[in-house]
Amino acid sequence: MKSSLESPPASLGFIKTMRDWPLVSQLLSLAKSFALELGALITFGRRFFVWSVRRPMRLHLIFQQMEIIGIKSIPIIALTGIFVGMVFGLQIGYAFRLFNAENLVGSTLGLALTREIAPVFTTLMITARCGSAMAAEIGSMRVTEQIDALKTMAVSPIQYLVVPRVIATALMAPLLCALFSYVGIMGGYVVSTKLLGIHAFYFMDNLQYHVDPGDIIGGLIKASFFGFTLALISCYRGYTTKGGSKGVGLATTRAVVISSVAILVIDYFLTSWILEIFPD
Repeated sequence: MKSSLESPPASLGFIKTMRDWPLVSQLLSLAKSFALELGALITFGRRFFVWSVRRPMRLHLIFQQMEIIGIKSIPIIALTGIFVGMVFGLQIGYAFRLFNAENLVGSTLGLALTREIAPVFTTLMITARCGSAMAAEIGSMRVTEQIDALKTMAVSPIQYLVVPRVIATALMAPLLCALFSYVGIMGGYVVSTKLLGIHAFYFMDNLQYHVDPGDIIGGLIKASFFGFTLALISCYRGYTTKGGSKGVGLATTRAVVISSVAILVIDYFLTSWILEIFPD
């Protein structure tokens, strides 16, 4: 008669049986791939922080990227912001009319834009415009061995290519977010006062009364975190590109998709944290 030590536990046999199921096997494979990718991204981020404080600082590259990411993104951010504000003002204006609460359109529009809509939409537009460009540019340098040439010349690719882009995005995203909030509120103001017939005094009075500096600061903090995240992910996807021109296209697509999802996921945790710091 076999002892209990020689016979495997029933739970262990059940786990081995579960691994043979196609769905469970795919889920385990996805979890393993996600863990490996997350670990590689964290390692890449650690290398960024190490090289960001080493000399030479190359400030001219940071200012160059600030111009590309910030100044040249103003038209698309302003255009998106004004129409988002107009649409949102129109929608909540008609909804509040059902409850005779049209005077609250200004405060609701201001809170929604400064807290959530402006930081999220701003960084999503930066992802579409600049994040894809970062991944494509660095990916092209990888497959054409230009990054290897930088290493040969004793120049760190992380410091030369990644650090300026990440720092510039983290600095310019809050400024673009502030612009988005301003033009969005102006767009909602025009729609509310000209189309919905809301008095301008009530719109602005409720806006100033309910929108506090903490709401604006919280939105700017979010935009900075989002900008850092999208730039780091985009640079990482470009830096690890493989497979020639096809790999560059795949890396660009993954950079935009992963950055967009990461922004929405991080938004929840940042919102919970910011609401504790700046309570109503």
